Order: sequence, then structure tokens, then C-alpha cells
Amino acid sequence: MKFVRIAAFALAALAASPSFSSDGPKWSEWSDDLFARAQAEQPFVILDLEAVWCHWCHVMEKTTYANPEVRDLLAAKYLPVRVDQDANPDLSSRYGDWGWPATIVFGPDGTEIAKLRGYIEPERMQALLKAIIDDPSPGPSVGEAFEVKPSTSAFLDKQQRAALMKTVDEAYEEKLGGWGENQKYIDADSMDLAISRAESGDATAIKRARQTLDSAIALIDPVWGGVYQYSEADSWTHPHFEKIMSFQAQYLRQYSQAYALWKDPKYLAAARNIERYLAEFLTSPEGAFYVSQDADLNHEIDGHKYYALSDSERRKLGMPRIDKNLYARENGWAISGLSAYYNVTNDPKVLAIAERAAKWVIDNRALPDGGFRHGEKDRGGPFLGDTVSMGQAFLDLYAATGNRDWLTLAAKTGDFIATFRDEAGGFVTSKTAEAKTGVLAKPAKLIDDQVQVARFMNLLNRYFGTEAYREAPRTRCAISPAPRPG
Repeated sequence: MKFVRIAAFALAALAASPSFSSDGPKWSEWSDDLFARAQAEQPFVILDLEAVWCHWCHVMEKTTYANPEVRDLLAAKYLPVRVDQDANPDLSSRYGDWGWPATIVFGPDGTEIAKLRGYIEPERMQALLKAIIDDPSPGPSVGEAFEVKPSTSAFLDKQQRAALMKTVDEAYEEKLGGWGENQKYIDADSMDLAISRAESGDATAIKRARQTLDSAIALIDPVWGGVYQYSEADSWTHPHFEKIMSFQAQYLRQYSQAYALWKDPKYLAAARNIERYLAEFLTSPEGAFYVSQDADLNHEIDGHKYYALSDSERRKLGMPRIDKNLYARENGWAISGLSAYYNVTNDPKVLAIAERAAKWVIDNRALPDGGFRHGEKDRGGPFLGDTVSMGQAFLDLYAATGNRDWLTLAAKTGDFIATFRDEAGGFVTSKTAEAKTGVLAKPAKLIDDQVQVARFMNLLNRYFGTEAYREAPRTRCAISPAPRPG
């Protein structure tokens, strides 16, 4: 579960945007012939895996990659590649625990040499590049990857369950609320577990869920609505200001569920403030949802300055960049969040928004056999996350409306998800590998994907009242404590 990788989402707080470009390396794109080119010319390949919505790669773009010595080293011995992680779920899955930004250095044959997380200052980058040139042996970071192994059972025994609950309990921060340290946010799986336990009357779970929900309201923009990604400095009041769809959808769903459980009006107000942000800022003219909004207006006006302003003051300066890609995965998340909000408001306008987005995705991203493309033009794929997300959205729409057409669509996605099964156990992120050589020759497996597939398949079984969908993954995770952002 995600709580055992408690800082993994916060790693996504550090990325770059083309709109913040400055003088820097000559970047290449990730392509099928990337390593064929590298093997022919023998440079090292350095991957800057970014996102378009965030703060620290804006800084890294302005400082590190604009540094003359860094540029010279890259030009002499490296093939620099820049990739938007939101557009490339396979690379994002493989290296999500190292970013954002994630900086990965490969040998010409696709061998990993170094993996670094977060912002790298110019001097450290210079030293890294020189050290790899002098000695290209893989460093210790290469051995820190998570491993997904097949399980012999779909169930936890008594000792495993006790160990898991001990991890959950120890991860909770009693003073301020929330699971994890330093970065403050609502960890999705930990909150889902707490709400589930609270529904059964667990007093400790009720206390923890409500303490965290109450505290996290500070992350909601009081002017435009929408939730910031997380807060740093072991506080709920020092946010990083990016607004990412995964967090909008999660918080909308969980505040709606909290209101349904406790009828506390502040939870309904929190959900309403997220829904109005989605409606005004992240909805496309077609009715589908955009991906994210940047934390900063530009290099000179960062989120701390910008989001302290009033509505009119913000609009006078301009709007932080919105990533207007339309991905199936992000739309599925949004539809599920809106369905939960509809369940507690019974507002037909909210349901209409969710159904309109679902129909757009069906019309524009559906594959013939029940799956979904990610974006308009995918480099790789199909990717597991898009179909799982849309399948869950269909189940949520079915639960909200009783319309069996949504259930039929969910069943088709279940059939397609089954084709991602790996013979070694679990499910791979992509139908195709990122490259034909080195560690990239076999698609990655993301721990969170296994969890989402299991949840979705279990719900399908519940709704159909059969065991027709028995593809839920039997995996266990050999993991280490989640790394913190750089």
C-alpha cells in the first residue's frame, strides 16, 4: 500500500516546464532508436524526467542546466534526454521513486549507472558528470529499486496483518496528523483504511482520520479552490502550490466520504471548493479534464508570492500554466471524485459533468478491445493506469446512477486489464517496454498499480456476484522505506 512509500507522492513535487526554458543543453526526446544511437556514438544517456506543473525543476532549469560547465560536460560526453513524466507513464512508473525531477544516467547499452532524486545544484551535477566519465561503474543508487514478487496467497496471515498495521500505526504523526514525516498531505491509502476502520467504529481511526482531514483543509486554496500538493517543514501551512489532478480527485472523494460519514459541514465545504476549482480551471471546452496547474507564475513570481494574492491581483498578473493535455487516466480519477461528491450532494449538474467527461474519453481514447489510450499521441503503451482508472470511474458511475451500461463498460475494461498480467506475477505498467536493451527491455511493475488492479477486480466480483474476474494480483512487495524528495 502507498503508506509504506509515504513520501513517494511528494517526490512528484520537483519538476520542470517548457514554459520556463532558458539557455541549456540540446535536449533529445525519448525514442525507440535512442540507445541504438547511443551505442553507435558511445555517449552516456542522461534522462531528465520531469513534469510540467512544478517548482524545483523550474529552479533546476534556471540554475543547473543553464550552468556553463554543466552544459559543456553534457555536450562533450552525454546525450541529454528530457521527458514529461505525465505523458509517459511507463518511465514515470519505473522512476517515480526518484523524482521529480528524476535524474537517471545510463551507459550506452541501457545499463543504469546512477539514479538521483530531486533538485541537483550545479556544483553537485558537475561532480556527478565528471565522476561518471572517470568511472562509469553503477553506483549504490542502482541497487535501491523496489521489487515486486509473486505471493503464494491472496490473503495476509495473522503475522503479516499485524506487521502491516504496525507500519500504519507507526507512520501516523500524532501531533499534527497525517501519515509520514516532514511533508504533510493526506496519504490516499492510509486515509482510505482509516475511513474504513472508522465506519466500523474504531475510535483511534476516527480520531486520526478527522485530525488529518481537519488539518489538510489548510492545503485548499481559499481564493480559487483546489488543493495544493503538499506542505513542507513539518507543517500544514507551508505548501508547494502545484495543483495536480490526482490530488484534486483524491481529496474531493475523501472529503465527500467524510461528509457522508460524519455530516460535518466543513468537509462538504472542502469538497465544494475542490469541485469548483475543477469546474472553472481544469475543465476543457469539450468537457474532459486537464492535468495540472503550475505552482509558479514564472521564475520571478513563485507560488508563495502569487497565491497570497486576491483573485483580481492574480488575474492581473496572469495565470500559472495549465497542462491542457487530456489523459484517460486523469479523467478517470476526476470522474470518480465527482461521483463521490454527487453521492453526498445529489446535484444533477455534478453528475452531468462526470458523465460528459466519461463519454468524451470513450469517444476519444477508447481502444477496440476495452482498454484506453493515455493521450492523443502516445509514445508507448497502452498503459495499465488509464484502463484501471476508467474502469474504476465506470464502477463509480454505476454505483451513483444504477445505470448498467456503466457496469458493462467496467466489465470490458476488466477483460483488457487481464492482458497486462506478467507471467512472473502481478501486472506490468505498459504493453511495450521503454527500450530494447538494458534494464528497459522489460516493462516495469508499479506497486500502486497492483493495489489498484486488486481493488477494481474485487469490486467487479462484488457487483457481478461471481468470481468471473479473478485476475486480481497476488503480489507482495519487497520494499524499503520511501525516499524523501531531493
